[in-house]
Amino acid sequence: MTDVSVTPDETARRTIRRSDWVPCKAAFIDCRTPGSDRKDNYSFIGVGVSQNSEQHINLEELHGFNLGAAGLPNGTTNSLHLHYTAEVFINFGGTFRVRWGTDGFDGEYVSTDGDVISVPTWIFRGFHNIGVDDGILLTVLGRDDTGGIIWGPSVLKEAEGHGLFLRADNTLVDTVAGQPKPDDDELIKPMDQMSIDELTTYSPEEMRGRITTVGDRRYSERPFLCSVLPGGRARLALVIGYGMTENRRQVPRLHEPHSFNLAWLSAPVGEGVLRHRHPQSQAVTVHSGRWEVTLNDGADERRVELGHQDTLSVPPGAWRSMRCVEAGPDGKGHLLVVNSSDARVELEWAPEVVAAAQEAGFALDPNHYLAPVAVLRQSTEDD
Repeated sequence: MTDVSVTPDETARRTIRRSDWVPCKAAFIDCRTPGSDRKDNYSFIGVGVSQNSEQHINLEELHGFNLGAAGLPNGTTNSLHLHYTAEVFINFGGTFRVRWGTDGFDGEYVSTDGDVISVPTWIFRGFHNIGVDDGILLTVLGRDDTGGIIWGPSVLKEAEGHGLFLRADNTLVDTVAGQPKPDDDELIKPMDQMSIDELTTYSPEEMRGRITTVGDRRYSERPFLCSVLPGGRARLALVIGYGMTENRRQVPRLHEPHSFNLAWLSAPVGEGVLRHRHPQSQAVTVHSGRWEVTLNDGADERRVELGHQDTLSVPPGAWRSMRCVEAGPDGKGHLLVVNSSDARVELEWAPEVVAAAQEAGFALDPNHYLAPVAVLRQSTEDD
């Protein structure tokens, strides 16, 4: 793997703190529809599906996925819409009623803090903040180019009454702000009824299988080579894809391709993941506690401390380690980890980690899974 050193400027550019969030209040065509007019849209990595050319993007570099958030005050609704690529909600605080289906009547689910919801492609979905406080749903969208979104016909019709139109290239036109109304042949046409009738339906039971609550998480106590060493004893719960696990028995809740993999990392103070690197783009976001990420090695080492809702993008090939430095309410820190690719993410461990793990009696087998050194040596001797 080619050595990648992350410079101070690059480290700062890739660090997206909660204080760096810039909301767009007119990201979508329903921004004046009563009940939907108070929502905030955030684009942290990539533009996502925003239809506003003035949407602030913290980091435009392509990652193979888009990362953003929806901020909804109590009582605010995100209207029914359809995505072509994966859309995954991660509840970072609040109580939301998520509904789906052509009219939103196929089913609903009440989401609370810590939920991960993978909504199938090509179905209409929307959500409403039913909690007492402002709520935040982090969103991960599949691929660099999501293809935009399709709004329900009633959403487009109501928006016209507020002077908002959507061009065929998915850009928003605001006639109230003085922009000329496009000709009819320039506008997106509502999805026809025949196409709507052909959309797949999902029952509440089917959708529940795509939701991972805090109680659904299944943590591996030994997910990594470094798990046998002091300071490297973070636990890993797979949600989407096999991701970085080196535990051959660990399986994700969802195997379906998303163009990214997603997992929870959990550790008490002083523990984490020791120095490693891999060839995928990575974004880590703190859900609870405080975490220290160390990039590069030797004299070039850079440390970034991340707090609640802070995100760090780590480039492919860069050495990194992660350590919990302050616990959350449950005595551990929790970190959301997203890597590009549907395939397994094979880690390259720093030489000192490999040597220490071998001294402790463990190594990686040819399939890159954790195994006892004594068994691997026996196999070598038999050969």
